Amino acid sequence: MRSGYFKQTFEELIVLTDSPTVKAWTALLVLALLVAPLVVGSYMLSHMTVILYTLVGVLGLTILTGFTGLISLGHVAFMMIGAYAYAIAITRFGWTPLPAMLLAGIVPAVFGLVVGLPSLRLQGLYLAITTLAFSYIINAIVLSGGKFTGASRGISLVRPVIFGLDLNVDRNFYWFCLAIATIVLLATLNLRRSYIGRALVAIRDNDIAARTMGINLWRYKLLAFVLSAFITGIAGSLMGMYINYVTVEGFPFLISIEALAIIIVGGIGSVLGAVLGTVFIVSLPDVISAVLGVFGAQTNDLLTRMAFEVKSALYGLAIIAFLRFDPRGLRGIWHDLRHAWVHWPQRF
Repeated sequence: MRSGYFKQTFEELIVLTDSPTVKAWTALLVLALLVAPLVVGSYMLSHMTVILYTLVGVLGLTILTGFTGLISLGHVAFMMIGAYAYAIAITRFGWTPLPAMLLAGIVPAVFGLVVGLPSLRLQGLYLAITTLAFSYIINAIVLSGGKFTGASRGISLVRPVIFGLDLNVDRNFYWFCLAIATIVLLATLNLRRSYIGRALVAIRDNDIAARTMGINLWRYKLLAFVLSAFITGIAGSLMGMYINYVTVEGFPFLISIEALAIIIVGGIGSVLGAVLGTVFIVSLPDVISAVLGVFGAQTNDLLTRMAFEVKSALYGLAIIAFLRFDPRGLRGIWHDLRHAWVHWPQRF
């Protein structure tokens, strides 16, 4: 049985994992995700696609709130800006898809720099209210944008062809989202282990101590906003491509609450928690609908008519339940189960 984690070289210190078991299970998971579109139905494929582009946006919020401890209630605004930047670049300027996706990250990053300025003076509830106000400002700007932004009508999109892959085919779009989510996941994991990531966590844990250690609070708080907004904007462009339409109504405030629910349920500050929380929260309405569906068609009709209210209630209940019974989230539960398995039967 393994009894220690002694490292002898720098390479061993920075490697993501040195466990052959973890590597084997990771390879198996990646293979399963690649093969999944070939064996699952259209509904499940659509559900998995939503999980993937949602995960990209959640990883962006994880950098800001999970790593740095800066609460944002207006993160949906960065998704909206990214979606509109992509749509405008494609439909108004005739850009190709990849540069348009890059713009979908750069434009929210610029706005993130602007929104991040109040974080240098504000914390906690005051910062959260500031980001919430920012989301309403963006809504007003888009709605008053006339033909350029499509105003209340929005902008219609067609999924492009990238590297010879026709994203109009749901299977191809899933693989594209899987590739983007994998890249962002690896980038976030490596960011957390870098000097920048450790500086962000130090600011979250104790900003006074971090400043004493020589960490420039202004620089790293703004950097957290910029990186978070960039990644979230990419998620917005994926969402716009998926629904083939970009409009203000497609980015309700509920998305910000959903993102916060994910990182709380999954485990604040954990990349693994972001993954587990995304799967749990995105799947929760469907699971509840399937369970209540046994009571008859009238229950399903009621859930369909009140989908927004039901989602809001479920997210609130999930946040309260985890904060009350296990604040560590799904990541903590997963670690307990893993340790129980590794140390069985000595643990019992």
